[in-house]
Amino acid sequence: MNSPVSPCLIALFSVILFSTSSYAITPISNITHESILRCLFHHSVPHNLLYTKSTASYTTLLQSSIQNQRFNTPTTPKPFLIVSPTLESHVQATVNCSRNHGLQIRVRSGGHDYEGLSYVSHDPPFLVLDLHSLSSIRVDTNHGTAWVQAGATIGELYYRIAEKNKTAGFPAGLCPTLGIGGHLSGGGFGTMLRMYGLAADNIIDARLVNANGEILDRESMGEDFFWAVRGGGGASFGVILAYKIELVYVPPKVTVFTKSINLSQGATRVTSKWQRIAYKLDDRLFIRAVMQVVSDEKSSRTIQVGFESLFLGEKEELLALIGKSFPELGLKAEDCQEMSWIESVPYFAGYKNGESPSILLDRKPQFNLSYKAKSDFLTEPITELGWERIWQELLRGEEQATIVVDPYGGRMDEISESETPFPHRKGSLYNIQYLVGLGEGGAKGMKKHLDWIRSFYQFMASYVSKNPRAAYLNYRDLDLGSDRVGSTTYTKARVWGRRYFKSNFERLAMVKGKVDPGNFFRNEQSVPPLFPAYRSL
Repeated sequence: MNSPVSPCLIALFSVILFSTSSYAITPISNITHESILRCLFHHSVPHNLLYTKSTASYTTLLQSSIQNQRFNTPTTPKPFLIVSPTLESHVQATVNCSRNHGLQIRVRSGGHDYEGLSYVSHDPPFLVLDLHSLSSIRVDTNHGTAWVQAGATIGELYYRIAEKNKTAGFPAGLCPTLGIGGHLSGGGFGTMLRMYGLAADNIIDARLVNANGEILDRESMGEDFFWAVRGGGGASFGVILAYKIELVYVPPKVTVFTKSINLSQGATRVTSKWQRIAYKLDDRLFIRAVMQVVSDEKSSRTIQVGFESLFLGEKEELLALIGKSFPELGLKAEDCQEMSWIESVPYFAGYKNGESPSILLDRKPQFNLSYKAKSDFLTEPITELGWERIWQELLRGEEQATIVVDPYGGRMDEISESETPFPHRKGSLYNIQYLVGLGEGGAKGMKKHLDWIRSFYQFMASYVSKNPRAAYLNYRDLDLGSDRVGSTTYTKARVWGRRYFKSNFERLAMVKGKVDPGNFFRNEQSVPPLFPAYRSL
């Protein structure tokens, strides 16, 4: 059965009642291509790093990191200029020139924003700052740290770490083409989150360009600013240049397995048992569930649940743990594979045929897909009856849909909700991601699929978190609310902000009011500035 979406995906103002700006900017109507280009030339940005629509390679560069083909259509708004910096000073120049000319800026590291906000704006004109050339990685094995630039990918980071130290790793996402800048700034989790938490939990320093065009590190930006860009989304606060991360220990051998069960084989019973224990198992053990509609041997539609697991240990110990805690899975020795941690990374990215880890250096999108995603959090287990109703709802539609359920617990329970902006800690048992492919049936088919996933999301309301119904920023969803005109008040933004950040949203907005009071860094779902005088309104 081919997944309808990439395994990588299974693996994103104004204040109160009035706007304010501390910047003197040229009105939008006075912007010309020539003026912004002259400004960039004046700040020593070479012409060969600037791509206008008349540049031969403009389209190739624009499309190179588009991970969702829903935002690669003739009607999708396009940047009038793409800047591809090779030096930090080029980023500074782009921020200064864009600010002084009143120009919207989008920052792209890997292009995985689920709503395309790293390369699309509905408030033109805008430019894209494409960071793919800012991708250096410096691994310090003596201190167990690494500096990684924002334009590097997760796959490149994993590969370079393993190249230097076979027993070191980093707890981030499953898709190797995820860009460091966006992924880490939004939280970032993968198969080691139960042992080591989020990627953002393991950031110890950062370099960024602020709204004034200054380069800051942790010391110069201060702890509030540093707190905000470790889970609050970098795009609201500045341009992330690089993160310093703390590496984690991985054993010489890890064990992986994928065990698929359909309804006739007892998928409901097994899923129910898995859900009651997966967040409480040994912290080294991660077992996710991937749920899809498939055809069985009689060509009838059924539900298949695939249990995908990483164990930071050897096969014999894993079999003993599963035999004691989860015998319903029926796991056997032949279902398991021992390998190095770096070899497990391609495995979870969908490369199941023993591909070399060097494939992690390939930045090209693995799939060209059009999709829509939404997310939820479970705070209490769903009953068997509840799962049966969910299966019925999935089978009622015709969509190629996927539900991915990732267990939390372990280290995630030990970190307070306010330690970083990412608040989904103790009490958030599982993260759910819903995905549906949109590639069939043209515009009419796309609308049908979008309507279905929105309807299914509403159907799931009684099973998931409430007050607020939570969502994960890195699975960005504009259905939760958006600002299309750049004038959203804090009160309006709180509608979606509390879903992503709970009570941390107010602190994020206060930080925004300090570091970017003019709201230069903004997008359709960014954090608006909030000032102390209006905090209680």
